[in-house]
Amino acid sequence: MAGLKAPIYVTGGGAVTPAGLNMRQTLAAIRASLSAFQRRTLAEPFGEDQTVSRIPSHYSLRLTENAWLTSMAARAVGEALQKGAAAASASALLLVTPEKFREHPAFWEVPASGFLAGLERSLGKSFHPTSRIVDGGAAACLGLLDHAGQLLASPGVEQVLLGGVDSLVNDKDIARLTAAGRLKSEDNAQGLVPGEGAAVICLRRTPGRDLAAQCAIHGAGAALEENSVLSENYSQGRALVAACRAAMEGKGPTEADIAFIVSNDNGERYSAWEGLIGRPRFYRTRREMLPMAYPAMTVGDIGAAAGALTLLIAADSFAKAYAPGRVAMCEATSEAGMRAAALVSAVVKA
Repeated sequence: MAGLKAPIYVTGGGAVTPAGLNMRQTLAAIRASLSAFQRRTLAEPFGEDQTVSRIPSHYSLRLTENAWLTSMAARAVGEALQKGAAAASASALLLVTPEKFREHPAFWEVPASGFLAGLERSLGKSFHPTSRIVDGGAAACLGLLDHAGQLLASPGVEQVLLGGVDSLVNDKDIARLTAAGRLKSEDNAQGLVPGEGAAVICLRRTPGRDLAAQCAIHGAGAALEENSVLSENYSQGRALVAACRAAMEGKGPTEADIAFIVSNDNGERYSAWEGLIGRPRFYRTRREMLPMAYPAMTVGDIGAAAGALTLLIAADSFAKAYAPGRVAMCEATSEAGMRAAALVSAVVKA
């Protein structure tokens, strides 16, 4: 799958993660290579400790899992609305929630289809009628860039807010990951650290004079990996390579122009092998070094929110001139098998 007939532009965003309660704090912590990891005592098995990445919050915000996801999403979306300088009614919200197969506790009483209405009540705002809640995990966020480009051409849509919200810091997900031997522990150095958070980007069709664009998105691609992390086999990176190739199909920069990668790899042996086997088949240009940014080293695995976070990191690095080059590839993977990539670059100012 590929899309984006013309570039679209990131003009802002919002985030809340264990590393920061807003986008600025989060990006600064990631840039500084800080760690938001902590030890948490589990209820099951009782008394066991697990390394997690948890947002500091008042207990009243966590009365239910649904209330907590709504609170995180409201904070990130509210910040993005302020940065985007467009009314909620003129903003199409595409929000990715935890993948359906996980049966997340947040949706035991209120289905995912009702999450948007609850978010609008929390914010006291109504979004454009084209707004949707989407399944698919972190990769779905990058995979929705084509649809976002189409929405930006729709009447009444000034901007698209694209992002995700998720939490793996709950008893059900931790038990599932423990049973699969996927958690980081003293016995498993190559495991993931469960995290939580929300991240949203503001997208527009043109850079604009009053609202400076932070980066341009030239192409996006997505593919489905048969050997997902839920299967018994390791991935050979076929879907990741296909997604990257699809992202390059436009008239933008070439593979040789890519100076760095931003990925949601979470530290698992599975993701390390997938990248090791897959990336050399796509990044064929000889380079002395290909820098890679791994936000999970700071915030842990934040699930569906990780896709938008890769774009926020790339955009911030261009806007603040600390990027190692002018072109980057953002990569995202989802547990169920979706892989997606987005080709981004610094905005060329006239």
